[in-house]
Amino acid sequence: MAANELIEANEVQAIMTMGTWQEAALVAEVGNKAQTPVLSFASPAVMPPSRSRNWPFLLQIATNETEQIKCVADIISWFKWRKIIAIYADEAYGGDYKVLSLLTESLQQFGSEIEYILALPPLSHLIDPKEALRDELTKLREKQSRVFVVLHSSLSLATHLFSEAKDVGLTGRDTVWILTESVASLLDTINSSVISSIEGAIGIKTYYPEENKTYQDFFMQFRRIFRSNYPDEDNSEPGIHALRAYDGMTTITNALEKLQTNNITSKALFDTILSSNFSGLSGEIPFKKGVLLQNSTFTIINVVGKRYKELGYWSRELGFSKERNDKGTNIYDDMVNWPGDIRRVPKGWAMPTDAKRMRIGSPGRTSFEKFVKVTDDSKTYSGFCINLFVEMHKILEQSYPLPYEFVQYNGTYNDLIEHVINKTFDAVVGDITILASRSKYVEFTQPFTESGLSMVVPVKSEDSQKAWMFMKPFTLEMWIVTGAVFVYTMLVVWFLEHHSNPEFRGPFKNQLGTALWFTYSSLFFAHKEKIQSNLARMVLVVWFFVVYILTSSYTASLTSTLTFQKLQPDVTDIDWLKRSNSIVGYDGNSFVNDYLINVLQFKEDNIRPVATEHDYDWQFKNGRIKAAFFELPYAKVFTNKYCTQYTAIYPTFTLGGLGFYFRKAPP
Repeated sequence: MAANELIEANEVQAIMTMGTWQEAALVAEVGNKAQTPVLSFASPAVMPPSRSRNWPFLLQIATNETEQIKCVADIISWFKWRKIIAIYADEAYGGDYKVLSLLTESLQQFGSEIEYILALPPLSHLIDPKEALRDELTKLREKQSRVFVVLHSSLSLATHLFSEAKDVGLTGRDTVWILTESVASLLDTINSSVISSIEGAIGIKTYYPEENKTYQDFFMQFRRIFRSNYPDEDNSEPGIHALRAYDGMTTITNALEKLQTNNITSKALFDTILSSNFSGLSGEIPFKKGVLLQNSTFTIINVVGKRYKELGYWSRELGFSKERNDKGTNIYDDMVNWPGDIRRVPKGWAMPTDAKRMRIGSPGRTSFEKFVKVTDDSKTYSGFCINLFVEMHKILEQSYPLPYEFVQYNGTYNDLIEHVINKTFDAVVGDITILASRSKYVEFTQPFTESGLSMVVPVKSEDSQKAWMFMKPFTLEMWIVTGAVFVYTMLVVWFLEHHSNPEFRGPFKNQLGTALWFTYSSLFFAHKEKIQSNLARMVLVVWFFVVYILTSSYTASLTSTLTFQKLQPDVTDIDWLKRSNSIVGYDGNSFVNDYLINVLQFKEDNIRPVATEHDYDWQFKNGRIKAAFFELPYAKVFTNKYCTQYTAIYPTFTLGGLGFYFRKAPP
């Protein structure tokens, strides 16, 4: 091994390793035997508990990978993507199973998950890398997720990966690519034509300060030397790897200068390096138990065209921010250039190329066919709920394909929902009521009907009292008052007129008859007698005003009574039904049975299921039920059909309304 040769042949006093963590662990084994300090620029996803015991001479000069995985999970959570595809290079040292475990755990905190893991072999193991990558990426088109997270990859593998992903159509609209530091930190070195193939991708790079004089001096020297050695390269900026290498060399150099002796032991050198504490190019360089104590801050970048731009920053303490020290800022509003140049957040999923049709369960036997009707012979589905779903599907298909098929189910509504839970059906479309108990197991849409449970009862007409209908406009008290005013007006007019008005003279009976006729005919403004007394005229002015009000009110009330038939419900009180042990009906397939027993406290023996809306009418007319309990949409349909025979009694009991049901955690 090269590490053995360096220690034995060249008598090196410290080793810096730039490879993966698995490689660093192997070099650390060699360093342990020779008691030679080893500086690693890689870090494990999960720090082994026995690290200091297994590799006592290992120093980690890289930030913890746990922070980077947390940043990836926060990005996915921010945009509410539910499923992702993880891609990584499957190296010979065991792969990234710990990284995957950590990412899985982080995603579960936000309700997301890894749908598929794509492990790519090293390019050196592939005879035809182009064909092999194309075959692997073609498999991803059969998956639902379009959020691709590149965890670890070599530069050459990432270059081939991006080119082939574009060719198979995995970098277009509604796709998302998230690049971790192993790839994002090397974008400056990738050919611009390859970068453009993942336009819109989001990357994560370790933040390092570029404003201080130390960095500026290093930058000028680095660029001058780089351009002299590589004149054909366009980009000459140092990346995080160059800065860490420089800080690693500085750490060892400072330790050697502190010792200032020709007889330097490995243990003394290791302890001196471990006590380092200075500001390097990549940030602060202090160690604790062999691990770099550095608060990780990442720069969030976005690939635009053949370059990339910085969106902001992320740290565990502050979350996302536009400036380093800001807190909780939304850095993505109108800032991200997404794949396909869309102006909204990508869905992050698509129907797979081999997608099966969604199986939509629908109740085969319903009480009210206006909502759902299934014709057994032709297997046609109709009704308000079915038509609503079809129209909704037409709108959704404008954005993406969503094939489906209806499947008739003749069991109860609860059994139908159970089949959604056990994945027999993907969704349920029908007259299904939204209930809190059901929401624990399935997702439901917004209700598309009014909610409530209403009681419907027969009504009786008042036609038997039609002969006395003319008395209905006024109450008895009103009739008595009207008669009293009539008699009073008659007597006053007679008293004021019979002395001077010859039309009111004669025998006493004639005088009263004339006064009575005059007052009665004035009700219709048909009187002919002339009034001579001014006082009588004043009385009549008041009387005529009263007559006008009375006749107008009477006419309006009588017209209303004759026009609209008054129907009186037979039952108005639920408590009376319970006290009298009356039988009530309900839809036999619905939840109403449990509601009547557990909530309204009806006896189970007094509840009778009814199959169809036509059976309700038969049950009422044969006296088998006294009342029926309907959900509000059904009550309106039933009372509209039998408007002269039944009526709904309010208030209703509040429910969730009708909605469609889907399995938990939809795409």
